Amino acid sequence: MKKVLILITIIIATHQLSMAQQVDHTIWSTFLQNHVSKDGHVHYKNIKVNNAELTNYLNQFVEISPSKTWKKNEILAYWINAYNAFTVKLIIDNYPVQSIKDIKDPWDQKFIPINGELISLNDIEHEILRKMDEPRIHFAIVCASESCPKLQNKAFVADKLEQQLTNATKEFLDDNTKNRITKNELELSKIFKWFSKDFKQKGSLIDFLNQYSEVQISEDAKINYLDYSWELND
Repeated sequence: MKKVLILITIIIATHQLSMAQQVDHTIWSTFLQNHVSKDGHVHYKNIKVNNAELTNYLNQFVEISPSKTWKKNEILAYWINAYNAFTVKLIIDNYPVQSIKDIKDPWDQKFIPINGELISLNDIEHEILRKMDEPRIHFAIVCASESCPKLQNKAFVADKLEQQLTNATKEFLDDNTKNRITKNELELSKIFKWFSKDFKQKGSLIDFLNQYSEVQISEDAKINYLDYSWELND
């Protein structure tokens, strides 16, 4: 009986430790609902004036980083939300700006304090997220620009991640300011050009698109790429 009680105590303690190591993404959801419109426009001016919510959320990343016990979707949600939240911080730290490109080395700045070191947005995107073999991350992480996918006004969370990534992908493809899709002709976001390798892991680019597009695209469809606007998504 004593051994059973000890085992139960260990299990409870382990569970509590695991829970303690998880970022509270509800803080991010509340922030997004307060400062991001349904179409993804971000009220940077308001955030600049009152950034307590954002600071509270970002502080968690200083103390918590993924461990070997985390599941893939927990890790993905962590890094997607981190990328988006620290991008917002980068903008408000330099606001007002017309474009993220007005900031010096925006994606290479080592300003993100995670796991005892400073990392960049490029580190998160290229060294972590892209290596997790989930191409839909490109429609979840946001570069604070008009032509990038919209910033969702809810946090990505592990238990809903599959549907959230699917919805974000479909929404991006259906937005004719970002992509124009017909059966035989495609005018696509340059995201599909820049990261073409990611979308061809299990077939062609058109194979990928046909999983999420409302239009059934021909394998012989002509592909062109639209100009990319780096104007701020405010």
